[in-house]
Amino acid sequence: MKLILTQEVSGLGAAGDVVEVKDGYGRNYLVPRGLAIRWTRGGEKQLDTIRRARSVREIGDLDTAHDVKTRLEAAPVPLQVRAGETGRLFGAVTPSDIVTAVQNAGGPTVDKRRIEVSNPIKTVGAHTVTVRLHPEVAATVLLDVVAS
Repeated sequence: MKLILTQEVSGLGAAGDVVEVKDGYGRNYLVPRGLAIRWTRGGEKQLDTIRRARSVREIGDLDTAHDVKTRLEAAPVPLQVRAGETGRLFGAVTPSDIVTAVQNAGGPTVDKRRIEVSNPIKTVGAHTVTVRLHPEVAATVLLDVVAS
């Protein structure tokens, strides 16, 4: 099945890429979740729009990505959240919360879709998250989650 990716899918491709996947994977996972659309002649016209939007959000070259990486990894990022007396959070830390905390700490602006949280953050303490800046560069950010 031939699909056009509308969002980045790990291990498959970036937004705007035309990929060939197995029918079940495309029909049951990618298309229903809005990660891809079926490839048609009309859908191919949307590629320019998707690629333009991707280029605006993306960091262009490796040097810039390495500079942003060093700025992100320079110091731990404090994040204040509501928590109970035992240290469990009321909810979980979202990528939007992480973007806001990085900006409040004086860090660079990052896209929330680029943040990868391996396990949901539901406790107070130090946690690490990965930010994919470029296909070849990923930064590890240390979050210091504290109760407010």
